[in-house]
Amino acid sequence: MKAMICESYGSPDVVQPRELPRPEPGRGEVLVKVMAAGITTGDWRLRASAFPGGLWLPGRLMTGLFRPRKPVLGGDFSGVVEAVGEGVTRFRPGERVFGFSMFGAHAEYLTMSAEGSIAPIPGGLTFQEAASLPFGTNCAIEFLRDVAAVQPGQKVLIVGASGGVGGYAVQIAKWLGAHVTGVASGDNLDYLRDLGADAVVDYRVTDIATLSERFDLIFDTVGAISFSTAKGLLAERGLFLPLNFGIGDVPRALLSGFGGGKRMKLHVNGDSRALAETVADLVLAGDLRPLIDRVYPFDNIRDGYAHVEGRHRRGAVVLDIAGEEDSAAFAV
Repeated sequence: MKAMICESYGSPDVVQPRELPRPEPGRGEVLVKVMAAGITTGDWRLRASAFPGGLWLPGRLMTGLFRPRKPVLGGDFSGVVEAVGEGVTRFRPGERVFGFSMFGAHAEYLTMSAEGSIAPIPGGLTFQEAASLPFGTNCAIEFLRDVAAVQPGQKVLIVGASGGVGGYAVQIAKWLGAHVTGVASGDNLDYLRDLGADAVVDYRVTDIATLSERFDLIFDTVGAISFSTAKGLLAERGLFLPLNFGIGDVPRALLSGFGGGKRMKLHVNGDSRALAETVADLVLAGDLRPLIDRVYPFDNIRDGYAHVEGRHRRGAVVLDIAGEEDSAAFAV
C-alpha cells in the first residue's frame, strides 16, 4: 500500500511516499480502506516536533526522542471497512466509516480497534466531508461540554473561531445553548454568523482586551491570549480554556480559582467511540455540519501541511487519498 511517512522531524519536505505492506486486522480490529484523511495542527506539531511552550522534551519522549516512533501520521480518516478481525460484530465489510486513529491515516489502509473512535458515516456525507470532522469536533465537544460544562444562556468567547477547531466550537457551543461571540479576521465574520455566532469581533480592528462584555467561558483555540488578558474579560468564576499551552501555564492553572476567583483549566482531548457516535448523531440532527477549507490530492500532502502551518483557514484541510473516481464508486 502507498503511505506517506516521516522518518525524521522537520519541514513538510520530510514527508515522503513509500510502499508498505498492507496491515491485517487482528482480533477485535477492523481494516479500513482509507478514502480521505485530515491534516491537522496535531499532525503538523508531531511531524515538525513543534511542541509549544517548553514542551519539546516531553513531546519528544512521547513521539520519539531522535526520530518519529510512528512514521505514518494522520488521525482523521474516512473510508470503507475492507475486512474485520476475529470477534468483530459491530462492523461489516463494505460499510462506510469515519473516525480518529491518532496515527496511520496518511496511508491507503489502516487498522484500529472496532471499539475505538470509529462510527458509520452519518447520512449522505462524502468521504471528504466525513474526514473533516473528527479532530475539530472531538476538541470542541470535550472542551466545551465535558471540561467547561457549558450551560444554556452562558456567554462564550471563542478565539480563532474560524479555524479547524474554532468553527466546530461555534457550532457545539450553540448546540449547548450558549450565547457565542466569535473572534476572527474581518474576512471571516460573515462565515461565523453563518455558523451561528451571535456576535463577532474582528481582531484586526478591535483589541480583544478592550471588550466591555464579560464572559463565562473563553475558549482560545489558537494561543492568541494569555490568562492575564483573559482574566480581564471573564465574569466572576469565569473559566479560561486554552487549546495550546506551555509548561509555565501548569502552575497558573493549579493556582487559579482559589477563593472563588477566575479560573484556568488545561486539557488535552482524547478520542473514543462515544465521541464518534455523538458527532454522527449531531450531523444527523442538523446541529453540526462539516467544514472543509481545502482538499489536496494525496501526492500533494506537503502543500497541505504548509497550508495548515499558515494558521489561517476555514475548517479542515483534507487529503483525497482514494482519488475522485475511487471515491465516487462508494458514494451513496
